[in-house]
Amino acid sequence: MTDFKDRERGEEAKFAFDEENAFKIAARRNRLLGEWAADKMGLTAEETDSYAKSVVQADFEEAGDEDVIRKLLGDLTAGGVDIDEAGVRTALEEKAVEARRQLMGEV
Repeated sequence: MTDFKDRERGEEAKFAFDEENAFKIAARRNRLLGEWAADKMGLTAEETDSYAKSVVQADFEEAGDEDVIRKLLGDLTAGGVDIDEAGVRTALEEKAVEARRQLMGEV
């Protein structure tokens, strides 16, 4: 019975670790996306920092990535950047890989 409890605790710890890492990767990805979009819109360093934070916050509106994609697409279009949803999704995927690499490099 003790082996089962130990295994259960181990699985719970791994699940918590994986969830925490997924959250960190998504937050880092969103920040990188915000910086990417800010560069496309020609924002200053201060504006870039603020905008990147707003992209991270946008991810808390609903589950999934659609809230972030909607924000980026709307802001980029309003900023006069010629981009479509596929371009934003491509950037999202690229920044997710970059965020994962950055976080795994810190561990």
